[in-house]
Amino acid sequence: MKVLVVIDMQNDFIDGALGTPEAVGVVPRVIEKIRSWDGAVYATQDTHQPDYLETQEGRLLPVAHCIQGTHGWSLAPGVRRALTEGAGRNESTLYVTKTTFGSRDLAELLAKRSGEEAIEEIALVGLCTDICVISNALVLKAFLPDVPISVDASCCAGVTPESHRSALAAMKMCQIRVDNE
Repeated sequence: MKVLVVIDMQNDFIDGALGTPEAVGVVPRVIEKIRSWDGAVYATQDTHQPDYLETQEGRLLPVAHCIQGTHGWSLAPGVRRALTEGAGRNESTLYVTKTTFGSRDLAELLAKRSGEEAIEEIALVGLCTDICVISNALVLKAFLPDVPISVDASCCAGVTPESHRSALAAMKMCQIRVDNE
């Protein structure tokens, strides 16, 4: 079985509070990747509460974003449609809310699943390459060290183009394959 993990394709990271032109640009490619994927799909949503600015992350990144239930927290409409359609898959998308950059819940779900069915590959796409994509790739690598993990660089965007490239380089050093660079 192959697994696609769609990381935080939420409005706030695309064209909202922390959006970038690069993030806007990857949305069509992420939608196409989801639609053409033949395998299981997991989608994460960065999730914060109204007291976000009082948390450690909020003090270090003082931009309120992905507050649960807001427009910014929602997945981009085209991404949500593609995930809901489940094109070509026999199972529906599993959604994982996460309150940290890297999701232990996601890793535990996939580790459990790998005990039931062999996972041939985990591919990641989404936002932001240099924060949540790299964090989840490394957490997954720690939980599933023998499963090949890849990141489709053309379906990711970072806070800046430079930090996107740095994150891709760091992932390569950690034996995560980077495609479509």
